[in-house]
Amino acid sequence: MTRKVLISAVTLCLAAVAGVSAASEPVDPISPAKEINLAQAELGKKLYFDPRLSKSGFISCNSCHNLSMGGTDNLKTSIGHNWQQGPINAPTVLNSSLNVAQFWDGRAADLKEQAGGPIANPGEMAFSHTLAVDVLESIPGYVIEFKQVFGTGEIDIDKVTVAIAEFEKTLVTPNSRFDLWLLGDADAISANEKAGYRLFKESGCVACHNGSALGGTSFQKMGVVRPYETTNPAEGLAGVTGKDADRFKFKVPTLRNVTLTYPYFHDGEAQTLTAAVDIMGRLQLGREFSEDETAKVVAFLKTLTGDQPTFALPTLPPSSDQTLRPTPFE
Repeated sequence: MTRKVLISAVTLCLAAVAGVSAASEPVDPISPAKEINLAQAELGKKLYFDPRLSKSGFISCNSCHNLSMGGTDNLKTSIGHNWQQGPINAPTVLNSSLNVAQFWDGRAADLKEQAGGPIANPGEMAFSHTLAVDVLESIPGYVIEFKQVFGTGEIDIDKVTVAIAEFEKTLVTPNSRFDLWLLGDADAISANEKAGYRLFKESGCVACHNGSALGGTSFQKMGVVRPYETTNPAEGLAGVTGKDADRFKFKVPTLRNVTLTYPYFHDGEAQTLTAAVDIMGRLQLGREFSEDETAKVVAFLKTLTGDQPTFALPTLPPSSDQTLRPTPFE
């Protein structure tokens, strides 16, 4: 019997003994990444960390989606080129491949489309796709790697975003304590945490925060029972569809690794999980959670932190004499 088959058999036995069936729950365990093009992902990892794709030569994808900080930056809104204040809270990149669309307003259909956005955004990396490609074409190491990966040394933004997206598909976080419980380990979470999960389901939180990512698969209005008051100008899905009915509808964020991805909401106004649970209860569910109830839900949410991505930091190929030099102060 192979090790993989043995582990699966043990898991099934544990589930039978514990009486827990993941199939009977509205939440599924996170699965490890599958069907990854390893060559593209390795190239994409370099591009993800490479600040030369920005005008300043200082900002990379990892600046706002820091893989040492839960795939975000822990700021209310991110910092862009020339210290510009970003308009919205940076969502985590972890498990983002499970989202129905990308960005809070869903304006990018997938990871590939999302990857090109910040590069050309004047408030973020402040470059252009043409200049980014010019930089990559001037770096011999990249020319060689693109040829190895794509069969041609010709570099274009399509190949760049394909590679970044393929790397981002690897950023899933299985094996949280809650997942282990779903898979049959009755002792993986405490009685208090189980009570929090029951409350999470019975109160209606799970209507939006479900599936393997506990979110990311629908757009919902922020402020269903009571209006949400904010000075943030983001319109949500209405900015994409132009429909007034979609105003203040945002993509439901994943709750995976939520203890790492503070502050919360599209405007980053909720600084703690306790505050976020209290606000969601009142505004979305019309429910005033007691202090004890809030603590139980928070305890459950803390079980959702999975294995964080681990890998050696990439060594980026050096620039050549022809590589465009950054202009960080312009």
